[in-house]
Amino acid sequence: MGNGAPGAAKQDWRLVVKQVLHWMDFVAYLVCVALAVRFGPRVTLWYVGLCLSAASALVWLLARWQLGDAFSVRPRARQLVTHGLYARLRHPVYVFGSLAFLGAFLAMHFWPLLIVWLAVVLIELGRVRGEERVLAETFGHEYMEYRSRTWF
Repeated sequence: MGNGAPGAAKQDWRLVVKQVLHWMDFVAYLVCVALAVRFGPRVTLWYVGLCLSAASALVWLLARWQLGDAFSVRPRARQLVTHGLYARLRHPVYVFGSLAFLGAFLAMHFWPLLIVWLAVVLIELGRVRGEERVLAETFGHEYMEYRSRTWF
């Protein structure tokens, strides 16, 4: 795994942790969908929830792919991504990730999960503020122009 250089094992470990954190939310989402498919009652809301979830998950993955190396768990400003979904929407990962979870939770018909979903959305709004502050500090006028022509 390492290249034998001092600190290489530590670097390899950090890369593994980064990849796990990068995809942990999507894995949790897949678990929720699996539970919804297995245990959710086959009523109209189940179908609507799974359709919303599947469509949102595809766009969520596209947003992650378009973000590329700019993705980080903690707010960092490596580059300003303004193409693809990001040309119209500043935070498509949050928007479509939240919608994917909402669809899965609706399909489960376990209503206390909607309180969990709302709490996560509120946490994400706090993360958005932090990310926007870092981007504004790093990219200044360029970010403010980008922000003025995009939604959330």
